[in-house]
Amino acid sequence: MTEEAPHLLVDDTSEPGVIICTLNRPDKLNAISREMMDLLTGAVLRLRDEPDLKVMLIRATGRYFSAGADLRGGNQNIVAPAYKMSTARSIRENHRLNLNNMQQLWDEMEHIEKPIVVAHHAMCVGGGLEMSLSCDFRLAAKSAGYAFPEGLFGVLPASGGVSRLARMCGPHWARWLVMANKPASADMAFTMGLVHQVFEDDAFEAEVMDFCRHLTKQNQEQMGAAKVAIELCAEVGRREGRHIERMANSGLMLNPEYLEGMEKYLKGVGGKKG
Repeated sequence: MTEEAPHLLVDDTSEPGVIICTLNRPDKLNAISREMMDLLTGAVLRLRDEPDLKVMLIRATGRYFSAGADLRGGNQNIVAPAYKMSTARSIRENHRLNLNNMQQLWDEMEHIEKPIVVAHHAMCVGGGLEMSLSCDFRLAAKSAGYAFPEGLFGVLPASGGVSRLARMCGPHWARWLVMANKPASADMAFTMGLVHQVFEDDAFEAEVMDFCRHLTKQNQEQMGAAKVAIELCAEVGRREGRHIERMANSGLMLNPEYLEGMEKYLKGVGGKKG
């Protein structure tokens, strides 16, 4: 009997500063299992805690990026059994706590002050899309596609699917994916604002890695502060947003890297004028 391959492959040696997480259940369309969640949680915490890790890339193998939560996985099943959800309150608590900490992990990914990139080479569905919405950058190949199939069962994508999608793409497109239960191609997702860029399939992997390398070269303190400031500014008015900008810069402008960089820049400008 052959041993099953890990549901998530984690590589922190191929690209300096980048931890690469690859969904690795192609025969199950990369359905999200308990094992996958546990391994991804460990990788996310490593990104958070290890200074040498600057960027996370999440990608997948096979003909799907992810078909969402594993509903047929036996002991890998991440959805609580029906008898444990016999009241509306228990269902709400299950969404908050029991989906193998999906909501908690997606929130942690959203809050970590380091960039997380997700690369969709194929269809991204349900829980896989909810996970992707918590990432900072979403890159798509032309062959990618998006859908929330929860509507087929008469429910909502409730691990951040509705809330993050509506905030990111607006109610207009949230109605399309959630209410009308219609899919979106990669190009349509770009129009929605769901993905940042779409690449041709044959160039996709190289473009994704180039982008991750680009992020490793950015100022880490600036990116962390920007991530927090952008999230806060999205929730408040323009006046409050200006206060957030000032607060963020008050720390960044005391950073020795900033002071040294400005000194070199000003000397360079002065030298050119002379």
